[in-house]
Amino acid sequence: MAIIKPFRGIRPPRQYVEDIESRPYDVLNSEEASLEAKGNEKSLYHIIKPEINFEQGTSEYDPRVYESAANHFQKFQDNGWLKQDTKENYYIYAQTMNNKTQYGLVVGAYVEDYLNGVIKKHELTRRDKEEDRMKHVRVCDANIEPVFFAYPDNAVLNQLIAQYTSTNPEYDFIAPIDGFRHQFWIISSDDDINTITKEFAKMPNLYIADGHHRSAAAALVGAEKAKNNPNHKGTEEYNYFMAVCFPASQLTILDYNRVVKDLNGLSSEEFLKALGTNFYIEKKSCENYKPQHLHEFSMYLDGQWYSLKAKDGTYNDLDPIGVLDVDISSRLIFDEILGIKDFRSDKRIDFVGGLRGLEELKRRVDSGEMRMAVALYPVTMKQIMDIADSGNIMPPKATWFEPKLRSGLVIHKLSD
Repeated sequence: MAIIKPFRGIRPPRQYVEDIESRPYDVLNSEEASLEAKGNEKSLYHIIKPEINFEQGTSEYDPRVYESAANHFQKFQDNGWLKQDTKENYYIYAQTMNNKTQYGLVVGAYVEDYLNGVIKKHELTRRDKEEDRMKHVRVCDANIEPVFFAYPDNAVLNQLIAQYTSTNPEYDFIAPIDGFRHQFWIISSDDDINTITKEFAKMPNLYIADGHHRSAAAALVGAEKAKNNPNHKGTEEYNYFMAVCFPASQLTILDYNRVVKDLNGLSSEEFLKALGTNFYIEKKSCENYKPQHLHEFSMYLDGQWYSLKAKDGTYNDLDPIGVLDVDISSRLIFDEILGIKDFRSDKRIDFVGGLRGLEELKRRVDSGEMRMAVALYPVTMKQIMDIADSGNIMPPKATWFEPKLRSGLVIHKLSD
């Protein structure tokens, strides 16, 4: 059963929140972070992208960079730009995109739940990326950015959240860049805190939606601190890490599409003929065409959109991995025909989040940068949970969640 706890969040006073809040560290590069933080000493990028505090070209893995993150975290607290709540709270974080709102509970998730599989994952992590985030957590002694969890829908929690979100929020702003609305409430009532804790204790599992590397890093640092503490009791704050937990039914997963630089030596005609072995191919108009259902793909080639429908026998509806369109396309298009075996390392393929739309796929092909594009039908949250429950791992680049969590609304300190 899932164990969570409230925590004394470190947060910006209301008048500073829009100066401090930022996009997550891993959705932009150093140059973009530097540009967004320009002229703003309160930007969280000084903590989560601390290489911007140095001359251009400084490695984000330079030991001085990690130390700068800790120094700026302390500076923000010393200057009153971040202040710690006096009591342990849960928090509600709401995001509105395209007139749809999802409501998440910000909690302290239990390190042991991650280690023993109560918190389920659906992606592989890379050790180098884990170690980078572990260094950041260690030096700051805090989870500066939250991870993104899903939980099975719960009527009691829905009702409690509705009560709070009918009141005025602590924060309410439209974020630059994404243009989405972000709101934040504080749950300080002991009765409501106890209700939330008890409802989560009834859940057999929580699911990582986004932030696998941050989850791994936070849990591993917590376990490391426990091991190195001769007086470890199990109640210390480092036994928990910060997560925003959303009801699974509220989450929006967008398509995560592919563009490739060449057809592996094939002409367009040869490539289309090879596709015909496993797909029914239908030529569409020159207008952008989105897949309409599972096992249908749209392809853009030579200024023309096509519908590709996977033939019976090319997938297994009873296999939680084999039924996925990302697996079908990986096997039957990118591997079998184009010879792209490893999505993580092959430079011939790139990935485009669905928020950018089909127009971005078309643009990259029409510009000559790419030769062909494939758009996929979005993965569902049920598919993700089924895969996690089965102990399987999804193929790479399968999910794209929007909106992304903004960082800097609340921070969890490990030595509270």
